[in-house]
Amino acid sequence: MAATRSDADPGLFGPDSVTWQAHGDPMMWIAGIRALYLQALHPRAVRGVTQNSDFRRDAWGRLMRTAGFVGTTTYGTTEDAERAGARVRKIHRMLGATDPGTGERYGIDEPALLMWVHCAEIGSYLHVLRRSGYPLTDAHADRYLAEHRHSARLVGLDPAAVPADRAGLAAYFARTRRELAAGPEAHEVDDFLRDPPVPALLVPARALLWRRVAHLAYDSLPAYAHELYGRPAPPPDTVTRRLRRTGAALRGIPARLRWQLPPKHILGAMDRLGPAARPGPHRLGR
Repeated sequence: MAATRSDADPGLFGPDSVTWQAHGDPMMWIAGIRALYLQALHPRAVRGVTQNSDFRRDAWGRLMRTAGFVGTTTYGTTEDAERAGARVRKIHRMLGATDPGTGERYGIDEPALLMWVHCAEIGSYLHVLRRSGYPLTDAHADRYLAEHRHSARLVGLDPAAVPADRAGLAAYFARTRRELAAGPEAHEVDDFLRDPPVPALLVPARALLWRRVAHLAYDSLPAYAHELYGRPAPPPDTVTRRLRRTGAALRGIPARLRWQLPPKHILGAMDRLGPAARPGPHRLGR
């Protein structure tokens, strides 16, 4: 296979990174929904969403903006990624939330809140990909987490403070567990994800596709999340089998067809760097 173009900007991660390969997998969509469920369990963090946006009416737009940010920071140029990060930091600086119990007003760019959102997101990506059969070894997983100190910096975190391996991430979740609760905002997110409002023409698709995806994302959460939400999940082995079946089915769709969906970041990266930049598990051993 031809080498990538050496004169083109590979971006923050580049074609030799674990991130470049993993983020091209279709199970990232289910992982993203799992991240939303997990993020909503931090009361201070979820208020930053519910008090600053009408996510019920713009949930799809919000999801696409998040996907766009991940795609840009993964496959865009360095300039594109830095510009996207600066835009996110600017928005966060302008927004705050209020604790309804104490009346405290706080900024949503507090490092502790940014850290939770980051770890819940990156941890969900890694968890769903590995559990669904994507071939990431323990060493790959640690490399992936270390690479995402880049994305943490973009949203305003000190990279040195961000977990850079599986042990660090597990320790972070163990420390943060006592801060989590399923308050009214978390249940609002849960209700929405289970039954989002859609136009009448899309109601059959919601029943056929979306609910299955959302249920699978929820079922893949850790046991403490199920306890907080108050809804049980199937046995872990059952969930793992469903994740693997879903992963196999989605990965059976030709990548070039999947990548035609907007915003087409992967195709843009391959145009910029050459066909050898094509992401996939075949590159992980390099």
